Amino acid sequence: QVQLVESGGGLVQAGGSLKLSCVVSGRTFGSSTMGWFRRAPGKEREFVAAITPIGGSENYAGSVKGRATISRDNAKNTLYLQMNSLKPEDTAAYYCVARYYYPGRPFSRTSEWQYWGQGTQVTVSS
Repeated sequence: QVQLVESGGGLVQAGGSLKLSCVVSGRTFGSSTMGWFRRAPGKEREFVAAITPIGGSENYAGSVKGRATISRDNAKNTLYLQMNSLKPEDTAAYYCVARYYYPGRPFSRTSEWQYWGQGTQVTVSS
């Protein structure tokens, strides 16, 4: 059974930073494309970032580009999301996602991802 467990969320002031983590068990982490989505109150789930298993190619949503860094540690089966210069509009539940490696497939559709974590809440105060 595949499990994705996020941690690292919390309350932070605008301009601050947070680093989210996601530990994956039950599948081959090193061969999976990994990513992050978020859902703000009253909104649809939104793609944040993704990283491929081959070459570690990164992809970001425009709303976080330049402020977020996705990374992975295959030895620890762990995915990370470093968020800097946080804004109140970054307030959301952040979800770790995983899928098989499909070169060329889009990242931003929720239907493209097979496995989801339970989420970790990030709240940014103004």
